Amino acid sequence: MDHIIPSILIVLYIYTLLSTISVLLLDNRNPAKSLSWVLVLLFIPLFGIFLYLLLGQNYRRKKIISKKSIRRVRDRPVASFDIEKLSSSIIADNQLNLIKMLYRNSEAAGYAFNKIDILSDGESTFEAVFEAIRNAQNHIHIEFFIFDDDKISNQLRELLIEKAKEGVRVRMMYDYWGSFDLSKKYLKSLREAGAFVRSFLPIHWRFSRSKINYRNHRKLIIVDGKIGFTGGLNVADRYIYGNTLGTWRDTFIKIEGAAVQGLQLLFIVDWYFVERKMIDGKKYFPEPQKFDNNLVQIVSSGPDTDWEAIMQGIAAAMMTATKYIYIQTPYFMPPEVIENCIQMSAMSGVDVRLMIPSKSDSRLSDASTSSYLGKALEAGVRIFVYKKGFLHSKAIVIDDFISIVGSCNIDERSFSQNFEANAFIYEQKTAIKLKELFLIDLNRSSELTLKEWTNRKRKQKLIESLARLFSPLM
Repeated sequence: MDHIIPSILIVLYIYTLLSTISVLLLDNRNPAKSLSWVLVLLFIPLFGIFLYLLLGQNYRRKKIISKKSIRRVRDRPVASFDIEKLSSSIIADNQLNLIKMLYRNSEAAGYAFNKIDILSDGESTFEAVFEAIRNAQNHIHIEFFIFDDDKISNQLRELLIEKAKEGVRVRMMYDYWGSFDLSKKYLKSLREAGAFVRSFLPIHWRFSRSKINYRNHRKLIIVDGKIGFTGGLNVADRYIYGNTLGTWRDTFIKIEGAAVQGLQLLFIVDWYFVERKMIDGKKYFPEPQKFDNNLVQIVSSGPDTDWEAIMQGIAAAMMTATKYIYIQTPYFMPPEVIENCIQMSAMSGVDVRLMIPSKSDSRLSDASTSSYLGKALEAGVRIFVYKKGFLHSKAIVIDDFISIVGSCNIDERSFSQNFEANAFIYEQKTAIKLKELFLIDLNRSSELTLKEWTNRKRKQKLIESLARLFSPLM
């Protein structure tokens, strides 16, 4: 009898393992991601199954946010125009195809005549955000992946409490996992002042229902439906005062004009998901002022969408380039389509420059990132390592016309597992400003050569190659 029980347990384990692998394979995911999970399941017994049940289940087909709720929101009045009627006399054919694709893969409306301000450091960003909030008359909608319980976050909390007490409708959304350390006292003080505070996808420890792997990484602020912000920053002191990595360099944008309605629509979709109540009223979509001659699309993607819209948009935008592509990203673990676009662009003579941090907040990500640099260097991509603190900016600028700024990193997690939001901006003025900032950051960086990368120690190469196996899971 003592020999039978272990045998039964082994048989049950093998059955569970094979069943889990078969479910994984039947999902028909990206082969690299599937293989990574198979390796985890095979080489980390028991704990691998635990990890898969907690992190690996595919909810894209299950539509975490239902299409019905999104459709209800999209019936709201918006100041967009019919993208299908855009003509090549207004914009180049290849750029026109990009705009139409983003409309078809994510229903990203086109908003014209916006005012765009680029904010390139924490001090200027929070100053602009706090000023907009202080002047709020009707409502404040704010959504971030991380609210740290620190100095800058508490300044924001006090300001939101003040506005809520004045009668301004404050709605605040935070990611449950990203803001896990947020104290009950912090949240209670906001609610007692009249603010509406909700968490996105609270963690359930029932493995069959776990969605811990799908996080809301978006950063959105909308004030009175007239001013909007988005980008890569979170609400944390490190963007002003720094931490062990130094000061965090990031990019945020302030938008005035019709494109604010794109941010508003996205917030309302997310709010409906967490609250199950529709935000109604024309006051949330006031008639926008007209500013500069430009076009903006607010593109969202996540496990609730049919297409990896931001990834497709970035790839298509890169393929329009004839002069240059400048990329800033804190994590560079590109899926094959983005990797190929970068390499093909460089080999075709486009000036492709990639800027990454010298050290990020994840050693595993750093090691994995390094493994991707060799092919890029061989293709002619110039790679710069940012030295003055931690480069957390997620910004791409192409040919003095296309600018892409938002929350999305160049990695599998951002493209397929996180809820993300990026602004695609078509305008020379914004593109030149972003290019100028990139060139300024070059003075804070050192260029990595192919010889330096090739001469890494063998041990380091092995570590990086092993880390790369897990890049689809990061």
